[in-house]
Amino acid sequence: MAVIGFFDSGIGGLTVLHEAMKKMPQEQFLYYADTDHVPYGTKTPEEICRYTKEAAAFLMEKGADILVIACNTATSAAIHLLRAELPIPIVGMEPAVKPAVTKLPDQKILVCATPITVEGEKLHHLLETEHASPENVHLLPLPELVKWAEKGEFSTEVIVPYLQERIGEQNYAAVVLGCTHFTLFRDSFQKILGDDILFIDGTNGTVNRIKSLLDDRCGSSREESTRVRYYRSGREILASDDIAFIETIYTRLNTLDEYISQKEITKL
Repeated sequence: MAVIGFFDSGIGGLTVLHEAMKKMPQEQFLYYADTDHVPYGTKTPEEICRYTKEAAAFLMEKGADILVIACNTATSAAIHLLRAELPIPIVGMEPAVKPAVTKLPDQKILVCATPITVEGEKLHHLLETEHASPENVHLLPLPELVKWAEKGEFSTEVIVPYLQERIGEQNYAAVVLGCTHFTLFRDSFQKILGDDILFIDGTNGTVNRIKSLLDDRCGSSREESTRVRYYRSGREILASDDIAFIETIYTRLNTLDEYISQKEITKL
C-alpha cells in the first residue's frame, strides 16, 4: 500500500484526488491545500517555489511515497526544482494542450489557466513543441475562478456573466481547463460555449501516470481501503464544517460528471 501526497494551492486539486480515489481505492492519500497563500496565479514564481517546497517537505515527513503537484501553476513554476532535490517520484500537471491539438488540429481551442501559467515559459514551450498555431489556440487567464472556488461560489448566475465578458463571442471546438479549480465550473463554461464544447483537462493523464508508478514500485496485490488525511497549510483538517465543505466539492464533481454525460460531451 502506497501513500500518495497531493498538493494544491487550495481545493482545486480535490478534482484530481477525487478521480485518484475512484481508480485507486486501495491506496492511502494525503491532501495539502495551501490556503494560507491561495491564489497562486497572481504570486511570483519565487514565492510559488518556496510554498511548493514547504508543502513537499511536509508531505514527505508524513510518509508520502509519491508526490502529486495537482496544480498547474505550481507545476509550471516549481516541478523542475522538486525533481532535482527530492528522492521520490513527482507527478505534475500541465494544460492538456497536446491531446487538444492532436484531436482538433485545425479548430479553435481555448486554453484557460491562471495568469502565471498563461505567461509562463513552460506553457509556451509546450505550444511550440505541439506546433500550436496562435490563430487557433487562444490563451485566457481567469484568476477570479480560483477565488470563487475557494469560497464555494459556483452559481451560474455569478460565473456566467464573468465568463461571457472574458471569452466574448468566439466559437471554440474545445476548452482546455488548465487549472484544477476550473473543472468545478464546467456547467458555466458550457452555458457560454455551447453543448457541443469538448472539455479537456489533465486529470486522467495525471491519475494514469500515478497508477503506472505504483505498478512499477508496488505490484498489484494491495488491500482495498481508502484513507485520506487533509491538511490546510500544514494544519490537519478535523473540524466537521471543513470536512463537510470538502464533501460538497466531491458531490459537485459527481453532479457535474452526470450533467456533462447527459449532454453527451466527450471527456478525455
